[in-house]
Amino acid sequence: MEPGAPVASPFPRRKSRMGVVVWGDHRVTLGGSAPVRVQSMTNTDTADAVATAIQVKELAQAGSELVRITVNNDDAAKAVPYIREQLDRMGIAVPLIGDFHYNGHRLLTDYPDMAQALSKYRINPGNVGRGEKKDRQFAQMVEAALRWNKHIRIGVNWGSLDQDLLASMMDDNARRAQPWDAKQVMYEALITSALQSAAQAEKMGMKPEDIVLSCKVSGVQDLIAVYQELHRRCDYPLHLGLTEAGMGTKGTVASTAALSVLLQQGIGDTIRVSLTPQPGEPRTQEVVVAMEILQALGLRSFVPSVTACPGCGRTTSTTFQELAKQIDDFLRASMPQWRERYPGVENLKVAVMGCIVNGPGESKHADIGISLPGTGEAPAAPVFIDGEKRMTLRGESIATEFQQIVENYIHQKYGASA
Repeated sequence: MEPGAPVASPFPRRKSRMGVVVWGDHRVTLGGSAPVRVQSMTNTDTADAVATAIQVKELAQAGSELVRITVNNDDAAKAVPYIREQLDRMGIAVPLIGDFHYNGHRLLTDYPDMAQALSKYRINPGNVGRGEKKDRQFAQMVEAALRWNKHIRIGVNWGSLDQDLLASMMDDNARRAQPWDAKQVMYEALITSALQSAAQAEKMGMKPEDIVLSCKVSGVQDLIAVYQELHRRCDYPLHLGLTEAGMGTKGTVASTAALSVLLQQGIGDTIRVSLTPQPGEPRTQEVVVAMEILQALGLRSFVPSVTACPGCGRTTSTTFQELAKQIDDFLRASMPQWRERYPGVENLKVAVMGCIVNGPGESKHADIGISLPGTGEAPAAPVFIDGEKRMTLRGESIATEFQQIVENYIHQKYGASA
């Protein structure tokens, strides 16, 4: 079973077509019975090929299965083949998605090496052109995808919706006996833009399994309403994401709320958590949050889970907090190597508990757990392995010893299967 493969869930998955995004021998399935895939996007200047390649590598190693890069001008387009070349040299086979707006039709025509180095194109029907130019320039982008055998995502966005379509639908709505409210018309315009564009691409020869749709908005309830209706009206794979989610806690909570409702209903084939990084925060945080959402819902397993109590008056020492963080950081940092060395290690469950109340019980339920002494308790930390107490740690080096015990356990349990 591949790392992060889907696990049993209590709700039916939406039926959709399954496509494949490739780079070389590396294949990423989308839709159908494939796992819900994690995507991310760089925030470097794409024209800086070295910086962009480094960030793509970081995102891929953090767990992003597809990475989108902006291709907004000639310098960015020229850099894409070099970015791909550097990634290949580093052994990073993650497929690259080109994000095009306004001038994508020209860039894909003028820079064939760029068009070939990408594995997928994101096309926004709201800004490919207006009037007579719209159909022609959209067609040029689809023709490039057909020429180079690339996947496409038709990505409609609340903030760049096709204004001609929206105006026409507003006029039609005004003639209704019972007009919809403005928000309903906006929902319908988003969905119509995506579906009409997909139909146009199919008419030109695109296979439906090579088309992914997205209709991104910035409001939680808006996103849920739009995707529930989009799901009802098509069987294309759907990419989920709350656009402009925001910074820190706000962005994380809003994205989690929106995506979790839809994923719980079986809707969504790829996801991205669009976080505005706080100063000094790594771009990989959006990948971590996306994976945590899928793992918390029981849809996939990516990294060993660490159960830790929140602390109370019984745990005035910060020892268990520090140990929980140390173990969690250790497991995450080790996963890029462990994925290949220890198949199945992402299903490991570790417990780091702070006192006698729930500590022993939680530790027994985990694969490996430790119950640290709370305030006034004896200075001893029993360690439970596979539900049984195996040893008791004491002294100043409990954290180091427990980390070594975890590492030994992983080698013994998962090393044989490698």
